Amino acid sequence: MAAEGGRGVVELSSGAGCAVPPAVLEAVAADWMLEFACCCLCRHFREECTAEFRRWRDVAQALINGLSNIPTHQKKMVYLCQVLIRIGEGKELEWHFKNKERISALESALSFWTSLEKEEVKLDKLHEDIHRLLQIQAVAVHMEKGYFKEADEVLERLFTDSESDKPLRVKLKTIIKSKDPYIPFLQNFSYSHLISKIKTYIEIFMKDNETNFLMQAATKEVESKGLSAAEVQNQIMNVNESHKNSLETKQRSMEEKENITNESPGGMKKPRVRPHSQKHKGNQVLESLNNLQNVENGGDACGRKRQRWTCKEDMELKSGVREFGVGKWAKILVHGHFNNRTSVMLKDRWRTLCRMDQT
Repeated sequence: MAAEGGRGVVELSSGAGCAVPPAVLEAVAADWMLEFACCCLCRHFREECTAEFRRWRDVAQALINGLSNIPTHQKKMVYLCQVLIRIGEGKELEWHFKNKERISALESALSFWTSLEKEEVKLDKLHEDIHRLLQIQAVAVHMEKGYFKEADEVLERLFTDSESDKPLRVKLKTIIKSKDPYIPFLQNFSYSHLISKIKTYIEIFMKDNETNFLMQAATKEVESKGLSAAEVQNQIMNVNESHKNSLETKQRSMEEKENITNESPGGMKKPRVRPHSQKHKGNQVLESLNNLQNVENGGDACGRKRQRWTCKEDMELKSGVREFGVGKWAKILVHGHFNNRTSVMLKDRWRTLCRMDQT
């Protein structure tokens, strides 16, 4: 039997001594999954489904992070995923790192777009338009936030002294000095214009990559069972509801453990103020989850050694704030991936990041 993954084939045999190593099978399956994740990411970006885009963004990023090197046939796909992820957060002035230098999300997107262009058979006006829009918007989003010094620094990084760049470079330099990010010239290179061009590119990309193995397999599965779109959606909702109930059960269990730890040596419970609403109760459960995690990690608020915040943790914190809002530190902690942190640490780090952005 042959297991085919777009461009690679693994032959499986039932004969003795012909078993395929698990690592090979995992690589083929990961290839399928990355292709599928990229397809979903493109579709949700095009349809502006923010929640679903974020979900598949995390899936795609996890799969990409698992690659020790990028196979040639996956390069274009990986670069496009990275471009979409960064454009999706470009207005928020998220920071990334390149060669130990801190750059904005749109600068990072431009870097990946340049790499993607190298994988194209030929470049056309659409590629050039997107490249130019990324350059201009990388400068413009800083001006819109009032960061004119940073906008000038981005301009210096992205625009060379070449004759082709000179007219636009001079124009943008003048706009930065005027501190007016809303002049008509910039409206011709707006963020919405960039999004529109990216969507056009996605349409072309998806047409060229219609032979998606997992998508085809899913289609056959649905058709073989004769399920309608509504029935498939109901099945997905049932799975999500089951997951939600499981999470609520775990939270109740954590609350019961907290009640036990609050008992005095004589068996009498310490007095505790009852929350006045279900919302407060939910926050209390999340806090207890936070405390339990800290105990399991072998530390407490008093004896914990100070640890440097990593770039990955900063990104987790920013992502959590975008999803749950400022102040929801316990919820962000439970749903994020942090290295032995507490909700207080998250709050303090967020204040630090805000100060860094203002300097």
